[in-house]
Order: sequence, then C-alpha cells, then structure tokens
Amino acid sequence: MNSEYKLLVGAMVTLALATSALVVVPHLQVSKVEPPEGLKPYTSIELRGRQQYIVNGCVYCHSQQPRSQAQAPDFQRGWGRASVAGDYYYDKPHLLGTMRTGPDLLNIGARQPSVDWQLGHLYQPRAYTPGSNMPSYPYLFELKDEAEEGDKVVNLPPGFAPEAKVVVAKPEALDLVAYLLALDRTYPITPSYGEIRD
Repeated sequence: MNSEYKLLVGAMVTLALATSALVVVPHLQVSKVEPPEGLKPYTSIELRGRQQYIVNGCVYCHSQQPRSQAQAPDFQRGWGRASVAGDYYYDKPHLLGTMRTGPDLLNIGARQPSVDWQLGHLYQPRAYTPGSNMPSYPYLFELKDEAEEGDKVVNLPPGFAPEAKVVVAKPEALDLVAYLLALDRTYPITPSYGEIRD
C-alpha cells in the first residue's frame, strides 16, 4: 500500500510540474502581449479567406512562424524576420503549422503581393513554380466561354490556360488571396518588444 501511495504522489507531482511548465508558465508569458503598432485586425473578407485556408488544408503543408537566424535559415530564404507573439494577436485559432512541405507563409503578402500571381498559383502552382508539389485548387475557379462584368479573370502563363475558355476566380479564391496578402508581418519590432508588460 505504501508503494502505491508513493507512485500516486509521484504521478501527481509529475503531472503538476508538466502542467506548470507547458500551460501555466507560457500563459503567463504571453497573457499581456499587445499587438505591434503595424499589425491591423483582419477584415471580413480576410477572415473568410482565413477560413478557406483552414478548410483547404493549407495549414497542413505551410507554417506561419519564421524562426530566428540562430535556429534556421528562414531569413536567408527570404521569409522575413523571426516571428514574435504579437504577430498572432488577432489569430484565433493560431495557424502556426507543424510542416514545411511548402514555404512558410507568414510574410507571403510582402514576398508576393500580386493578386494575379496568387490566383494563378492557386489554380496551377506548377505554372509559377516548376516542380512544385502543391496541389492545384481548380474548384475555387470557374471555366467560362467568356468573362462577364465583374469577373476576376486569371491570366495564366502560356501553355497552362485551358483552350477556348476563361478562368474566373470564385469568391472563395478571392477571399483566400485576400487572407494570404494580409499575411505581411514586415513591420519593425523594437528590441524590447518581447518583454512582458505589467
């Protein structure tokens, strides 16, 4: 009976320490983080696009957390400065991602700010990045004989456009691109930004 009691107490102490280290301490560290000056809340179209990002599984292949230069070559890859907690102030839930099958997307809005490029890349990634293993998302687009007023036509590189058809972006594609373009965290961060504020 005595050894069972010690085992139970040991398990409870281990659970309490793990909970403190993995839940309580991180919560205390980031609970008072404020958004950086350059960060703006998402618009309604960007929030709809964020939902498309989740629904289409982009988070499974792309991260949104450039690491510091001491940890990884993310800066040399052109992915921008290391992210800070405030970069995610308006993100609920956070879409940090765990895989890097594709590039980190936190600053894709600064690296590739063209709506036309983003739409074309969603329709056919290999037209813009030869050898890309990213799937295409043709269901976010509509093929028409000719564009109507108000349609956003996707101009694809030669050899990738369908014969005698026009590729038109659906609202879901436009929303997703608006969200991707909102992923621009290139505003400056002061050296003291990471400090906890009372």
